[in-house]
Amino acid sequence: MIILEDVSKSFTIYSQKLKVLDSINLTVEDGSFIVITAPSGSGKTTLLNVIAGLLRPDSGRVLINNIDITKLDEESLAALRADLIGFVFQEYNLISTFTALENILFPMEIGQEELNVKQAEKLLELVDLKDRETHFPHQLSGGEKQRLAFARALANDPPILLVDEPTGNLDQYNASLIYKLLDDLKMKNKTIIVATHDSEIIRRADRCYTMKNGRLFENDSS
Repeated sequence: MIILEDVSKSFTIYSQKLKVLDSINLTVEDGSFIVITAPSGSGKTTLLNVIAGLLRPDSGRVLINNIDITKLDEESLAALRADLIGFVFQEYNLISTFTALENILFPMEIGQEELNVKQAEKLLELVDLKDRETHFPHQLSGGEKQRLAFARALANDPPILLVDEPTGNLDQYNASLIYKLLDDLKMKNKTIIVATHDSEIIRRADRCYTMKNGRLFENDSS
């Protein structure tokens, strides 16, 4: 379970303080699929980064499986992310000097797991990239990079998946692959949080929230 209690986060830009998250409260049950939607620049990415422990909130608590991650040091946070969280970044964040296969193997090293080449190959097959195993990121299309980013996020089979704008720049073929992947992960009882504008992903979610002025509002499901 993921619980946010009165989480706030501000940034100072040109000597002006900008509050991006304002007393956010959120509970995400295990195995649920939620979507966060809002215009660009509204704080969706910041919220995902705070949940992942990549950013520390100015105030409030973030609990994952009853662990207050705001109190963990960087080493403990890294270990928790390796065990529990897969993150699909909007800009992919692939390692440019690693092949597709090596990009998937890398989180296994961070997670102190035994390198499982067969599992990495299965993940490449899952995202329809088996024939790109030895390709480097600069040799892949945007859609292929996005699919590789999903495969890498799943390397350690994390129970939680955080996904930032996964289909914003994809053609219909690549977007349809992402929809199917999210459907499959939902069936496997993963806890999924997606920041997106995509109506197809919103339709698949258990709950949808909108961010406005740093606050989070649950959409009426009726």
